[in-house]
Amino acid sequence: MAGTKRIKTALISVFHKDGLDDLLKKLDQEGVQFLSTGGTQQFIESLGYECQKVEDVTSYPSILGGRVKTLHPKIFGGILARRDNEEDQKQMVEYTIPAIDLVIVDLYPFEQTVASGASAQDIIEKIDIGGISLIRAGAKNFKDVVIVPSKAEYPVLLQLLNTKGAETDIEDRKMFAERAFGVSSHYDTAIHSWFAAE
Repeated sequence: MAGTKRIKTALISVFHKDGLDDLLKKLDQEGVQFLSTGGTQQFIESLGYECQKVEDVTSYPSILGGRVKTLHPKIFGGILARRDNEEDQKQMVEYTIPAIDLVIVDLYPFEQTVASGASAQDIIEKIDIGGISLIRAGAKNFKDVVIVPSKAEYPVLLQLLNTKGAETDIEDRKMFAERAFGVSSHYDTAIHSWFAAE
């Protein structure tokens, strides 16, 4: 497996913006380009950073009341493409798919919404689809991609950036992938438990 990889482009799509400031500052200092959606993109730009809109890459706006924002081959292709696979690389050029090296995402607060006594309709809207898919895609392709699956991992990434700059080793990426699958497993278990209790 290829060892060290440089983070050049980060896809950032988070529900909770708190704690993102320090990460954005360090990533910007390292020359990392930002790609984002909706509220996160506005937040990034409000701090004075340039940020490309996901819809400029996909040519689709956020649709279906925000249910579909990042679910597009140009986004998932950019995460899942194998950098050492010639056919994957050819297709990235053919379909103008940008390589995404870092994914920072967190999930809709499903458990908190259930605990608040919200209606079933509100709870269902807090079942994250795009976010969980981004987490799984980034973790699957840990050979090439860094996945940060919740704000709990922000300090871990920041420490890494402060120590190594925007370079990560395979061990770093595998550690984040393990944590990512832990997050997705916990999230799906919570959703399953709610459905089972209904």
